[in-house]
Amino acid sequence: MQTICFELEVYSFHIDFIGHVNNIVYVQWMEIGRTKLLAAIGLPTHAIFDQGFVPVLVQTNVTYKSPLFLGDRVQVELWLSELRNASAVMQFRFYNAERTLAAEGWQKGLFADRQSMRPRRLRPEERALFLPYVHQTDEVTSSSSFVGVSR
Repeated sequence: MQTICFELEVYSFHIDFIGHVNNIVYVQWMEIGRTKLLAAIGLPTHAIFDQGFVPVLVQTNVTYKSPLFLGDRVQVELWLSELRNASAVMQFRFYNAERTLAAEGWQKGLFADRQSMRPRRLRPEERALFLPYVHQTDEVTSSSSFVGVSR
């Protein structure tokens, strides 16, 4: 099973008044991860749009474990824990450079028809593109490899 892994750096504009990474930044990092997942399966956002469907988020959850600070390097892991006919659940983990878990979360997305914005079932060939990234949480650490680096 494959996992999307990438690295980010914490910049000053990520910091809140308490001095650590603001909670909304994790949601932005999830967006980067989703974009990398779509690119990795050969359906970057513009290609999905051309296929006639769009991914729409319906739920986001983040649990914060340990703060991240200015200058930290953040390692992000992303995989799918569930793939249904018209929806998917993406799992995320955020680590500092010492591999201490900073946060973990998930997002549920629907595949929607671009015109009607109604749920749209994936065709078998589209679904097959996502399947390598579907696995259980406990399988993740042994199968992670970096597919992209953002700075």
